[in-house]
Amino acid sequence: MIICAGRNETFPFATPMGVGLVESAINLTRLCLFDKPDYILFIGSAGSYGEYNIFDIVESRSSSNIELSFLRGDSYTPLDNVLKSDNKLVRDQTIVNSSNYISTNDELCKEFKQYAIGIENMEFYSLLQVAREFDIDIAGIFVVTNYTNKNAHQDFIKNHKEAIDKLIDYLEDKNIIVPRGTLKEKI
Repeated sequence: MIICAGRNETFPFATPMGVGLVESAINLTRLCLFDKPDYILFIGSAGSYGEYNIFDIVESRSSSNIELSFLRGDSYTPLDNVLKSDNKLVRDQTIVNSSNYISTNDELCKEFKQYAIGIENMEFYSLLQVAREFDIDIAGIFVVTNYTNKNAHQDFIKNHKEAIDKLIDYLEDKNIIVPRGTLKEKI
């Protein structure tokens, strides 16, 4: 099953789960309780901490939930804040950090790279957590729309349409979805 965030990031071949950690966790849990999928592929946009460029496609099986305050030593968590899926269908190029906030401090965000974290996406961590709870293989494929700096939102808006087109092209090239014009998915 292919899923996505929703709102302004929807696809005719993907089921929207909601934006952010909470909405996506609630909706994926609901889905799993009533119609548990065998496999989940999450697709969406991401911000780069600097390692990846705008329009790069990044595959991942790993996610973290690390807030900027953690990087400054202003917080801690008793929770497992890095999760990894055993899924082997996509490469695990980097860890995807998730938060309900979009990072805009490019200097502080460079520190994420010290933890092998390359991009951020608001939903992936909670989706990985829910999939783990229901023993479902999960992976993510992301397209970079912006860097995590003061222009993050403006760049996201400016690049979003082209980025989504590039993501769809990538999914077609990988035979994950059939070419545009049909709604049938291959997974």
